Amino acid sequence: MNIGNFVPENNVFLAPMAGVTDKAFRIICKEFGAGLVYTEMVSSKGLYYGSQRTEFMLDIDSREAPAVVQIFGSDADIMGFMAEKISEKEEVAFIDINMGCPAPKIVKNKEGSYLMKEPELAKRIVKRVVEKSKKPVTVKIRKGWDENSVNAVEFAKMLEDCGVSAIAIHGRTRSQMYEGRADWDIIKKVKESVNIPVIGNGDVVTCQDAKRLLEHTNCDAIMIGRGALGNPWIFKKVVTYLKEGIILDDPNPQEKIDFAIRHLEMMYEFKGQRGVIEMRKHIAWYLKGLKNATVIRDMVNRIEAKEEIIKLLESYKGTI
Repeated sequence: MNIGNFVPENNVFLAPMAGVTDKAFRIICKEFGAGLVYTEMVSSKGLYYGSQRTEFMLDIDSREAPAVVQIFGSDADIMGFMAEKISEKEEVAFIDINMGCPAPKIVKNKEGSYLMKEPELAKRIVKRVVEKSKKPVTVKIRKGWDENSVNAVEFAKMLEDCGVSAIAIHGRTRSQMYEGRADWDIIKKVKESVNIPVIGNGDVVTCQDAKRLLEHTNCDAIMIGRGALGNPWIFKKVVTYLKEGIILDDPNPQEKIDFAIRHLEMMYEFKGQRGVIEMRKHIAWYLKGLKNATVIRDMVNRIEAKEEIIKLLESYKGTI
């Protein structure tokens, strides 16, 4: 599978997720076999106007490189300008444009999935980014705005005509947000309608899900998002299952806690105290389903010191 002139290590990717796919999580997922990892969506305007926090989101570690930078925005000129700058970085695999985010604060600015309501604006943005970027350009979309305006197939054809190198599609409408079931049929229809690679996204939480999505849609690759939360080893499991038909065991509870502690250490290394606070949600995901997980999660949420959280987790590890 080629995305422009780029060849990923395999066709099982970590989906971009705001507030989740930061550098630490990307490194861990890459170590577990993700063929490609995506940054959180990065504001083109934030970069343009010099936001240090936004700039920080572009930091890509050698252990995850090359990685995909996903940008969002509604100003074609700013999107193109920033795409050109980002694409000059050696550690960037390619540029992805977010046209799927359903968050109200994004949509109200005519960004993310709102752009599926305005194909002409979307076209101007994509053309400018393709023109300016020195790396391949891809776009992530949804099924449509709602069930009354399902336009993924027409939108995908437009994107192909604009010169994008691949399309990722989440099989839900914007109005669904993340509820209900993902429609894999629309992914299949998009795949049948274009001649560039299509990446399927939605409801892949097991090895079997991954294989079914690939077989049902004939898509070229899959993205795993929420299925990787507290579960980064899903990439190794899926890749192994697709290649060998073997289902690997999950880590045992003690190993899961060890992964959580390592993840916490990395978050502190990269972000300091802010990383410790942000890590709380990850710890809750790692502990999900374990004995007394709710009690430990509540205790973690009241602790601010990294060393105290590690001490609690090490003690908890001896009880399960």
